[in-house]
Amino acid sequence: MMKRPSSRPFARQAGIALPVMLVILLVMLISSIYLLKSSNTTTLTASNLAYDAAQSHAVDQGLNEAYKWLAATSSSTSQRALLDMNAANQGYVATYDPSQGVRNPAFWVGAKVVTVGDKRIEYVIHRMCLLALPYNDKDNTCVQTTDNPLAAGSPLAPGSSMVITTPRYNGVPRVHYQVTARMDGARGGNVVNQMMVLIGG
Repeated sequence: MMKRPSSRPFARQAGIALPVMLVILLVMLISSIYLLKSSNTTTLTASNLAYDAAQSHAVDQGLNEAYKWLAATSSSTSQRALLDMNAANQGYVATYDPSQGVRNPAFWVGAKVVTVGDKRIEYVIHRMCLLALPYNDKDNTCVQTTDNPLAAGSPLAPGSSMVITTPRYNGVPRVHYQVTARMDGARGGNVVNQMMVLIGG
């Protein structure tokens, strides 16, 4: 007579798989939320950068308008004397106060408003001089520089003086003009661009 093997009761299942799967699903859910948030942030950042670039380009058009007036006035012998005095209707100020920054309302006194497309831009031109006098007036002080016509690496022409008591220029000195333009953006952001223009005295 054959003996039948005794049947053992099934081992009790611990149920580890279900909690592990729930943790994995939770991690995947959190990861997808962060991925969606990251995608939205990237889209907003790209949109803001494109918006800032468009605003900056528009403000550059204001700088261009200011430069065209400055170039036309300085190249005309009959109008060149206008650069020695303020011209509020052209956004030109013959003096510059370094203590006033672009956030100071006094900096924008005399600014000119131009419209480029549908954008309102204002600019102001500051001649970097202490007084509203000719740049070479003995009482005036202006930021000046000059092109050095000497060969590269030669700081002084043979036979030239090295006197340091008075400024000596190799050519006609160039007066510095600071052109600043700004625009108030539709989203509450302001764009301010500046450039320096050097014009021979």
